Amino acid sequence: MPGDPVPREVAFPSGPVRLAGSLTVPGVAGADVFLRGATAADAATADGTTAGLITAGASPAGCASAGVVMVGGSGPSDRHNDTYFPPIRRHLVDAGLAVLSYDKRGVGGSSGEWRDATLDDLAADAVAALDFLRAQPGVRPEAVGLFGHSEGGWVVLRAATTARDGPSWVITNSCPGVTPAAQERHALSRALRERRRARPDVDIDGSLALFDRLVEVGRRDADFAEAARLVESAGRAAWLGDYWAGVDERLWEFLKRKQDHDPLSDTPRLRCPHLAVFGGADPLVPVAESIHRFATAACGPGRHPRATLTTEVFPDADHRIHTAIGTRPAPGHLTGLTRWIGGHTVGRPLP
Repeated sequence: MPGDPVPREVAFPSGPVRLAGSLTVPGVAGADVFLRGATAADAATADGTTAGLITAGASPAGCASAGVVMVGGSGPSDRHNDTYFPPIRRHLVDAGLAVLSYDKRGVGGSSGEWRDATLDDLAADAVAALDFLRAQPGVRPEAVGLFGHSEGGWVVLRAATTARDGPSWVITNSCPGVTPAAQERHALSRALRERRRARPDVDIDGSLALFDRLVEVGRRDADFAEAARLVESAGRAAWLGDYWAGVDERLWEFLKRKQDHDPLSDTPRLRCPHLAVFGGADPLVPVAESIHRFATAACGPGRHPRATLTTEVFPDADHRIHTAIGTRPAPGHLTGLTRWIGGHTVGRPLP
């Protein structure tokens, strides 16, 4: 077994932006890798670059690898999705997979601004990453899939249905099968119930009613000033927790754009296998409802014959599929990923 993987930086364009990320191609030496036709100066351009990291892993010499594009969750997620992606990436690389992850627009080495984007824009970035990974030496272009965590699941489902040459498979990891508005309401309701254990004065019904009014004013395209007045007049900003924390005019516009996105507008159009992974104790996602909605879509008429659905729920696992108070991957999660990918990879199985 070779030593630790060697990281390599990459950069590639996605429309008007350039993205920076992490690419791991097993068996490929460690020089910087750029999109064919791009120069080192292009890759170093500060405005519009998405940056990435390439790692040389453990595929046998002369053996091309299947590949994975990893897409992070909500907010300013970088190529590592905080600290979440590195152990998953290492496991995938050790299994012989090429792995590309990248900084979201406006984060790390990538240009642009995620708060000015739509989910379609973020999906276009995932498609650009998919195409970039397929073009790399040592990668089997017919065997590259998408992995999206949380909000990244919505992104990869949209990317899978809009890419000219779609992925070989798609994995959604803790991705709600409901709209962002419904998911945020679920998370807020659960957080309020938890908070009321220590604070009996927490008004759950009133706080949820305020949230519902914010969603409604967002639907009629109210500006941030009106939304802020609504929260201030209700005197309940503290009860809205993470939903309202840090919201400014730019973020409010982003939340309005995405709040009614329904992943079921994409799942019926999938042309590849879909693995949906959940933590049974996820406080942010309505797991049972998400599984029901994904399964209902999978049973619809006219679904592509390759568009199978597999769901996995890890008992007592949280939003990051961790157990033991959020410190370790749930038993079987990482091996389950590689086993499922191997079983759904066109041509040769994983090494």
